[in-house]
Amino acid sequence: MSRGIFYMIMASLFFAIMNIIAKYLSDFHPMQVVFFRCLGTFVLLFPYMLYKRIPIMGNNKKFLIFRAIAGVISLACFFVAIQRIPIGSAVTIRYLSPIFAAFFSYYFLKERINSWQALSFALAFGGVLLLKGVDLRIDMISFLLVLNSAFFVGIVFTLLRYMGPTENPLVIINYFMVISMILCLFFLPYWRMPEVHELLPLASIGIVGLVGQVLMTKAFALEESTVVVPFKYLEVIFVLVFGFFFFGEGYTFKAIIAIGIIIIAMLLNLYGKSKKNSDLKVNS
Repeated sequence: MSRGIFYMIMASLFFAIMNIIAKYLSDFHPMQVVFFRCLGTFVLLFPYMLYKRIPIMGNNKKFLIFRAIAGVISLACFFVAIQRIPIGSAVTIRYLSPIFAAFFSYYFLKERINSWQALSFALAFGGVLLLKGVDLRIDMISFLLVLNSAFFVGIVFTLLRYMGPTENPLVIINYFMVISMILCLFFLPYWRMPEVHELLPLASIGIVGLVGQVLMTKAFALEESTVVVPFKYLEVIFVLVFGFFFFGEGYTFKAIIAIGIIIIAMLLNLYGKSKKNSDLKVNS
């Protein structure tokens, strides 16, 4: 196993743990959970940026703020949803985000969509509708919340692609953390004091998320995306297992089939993107 694949597997594990912690904190207001998710990362990231003398303000302030707002909306919707429905279903449906990203990139970045990607999109939406139909625990409000989360993640992906060549990744992450915490403070009246046994999860959720982000970044630095991205979908397997053992969330055979269809569709989308890139290289 290459180091890049190992890092991606570990990143998937840490992201799954972060989502499980968020699920465990369901008694808190979702924006309070978002605040501590961002605070844990900010406390570690900001001093490092100062030490490395990385410019804090960045080059694309308007887009950096827009990306941060889209990110906090997505995260908040997702945290609300996992408080209401099984975490495995929420994580799986949220993986529709590459589809939204592809459409945004098509309209705003003029990136074309090939037939393989179009097929994967249709298959993914069919899998999501099947999952909604067979898993009766997914109510319509929660379903729409997760779709909304995936929609805004798609916006985030598109903005990251647009800003990628000109922005330091740490600047982008720091903007997200700071603006998220500021927005979360507007919901302060709905917060409550944590009990002793809740302090560790609140303190660790941001750190776990940051570790996952660092590991994923290392994976992409060591291997091509087509090699490591498929292992990102192990997060679904991890949350299904954790959800079963920690929250007693079981799934019917039909629901597992629906989740499998969505994962296969996303892998097909990845194949479509790699084929598109290879075609561009041939024609260039």
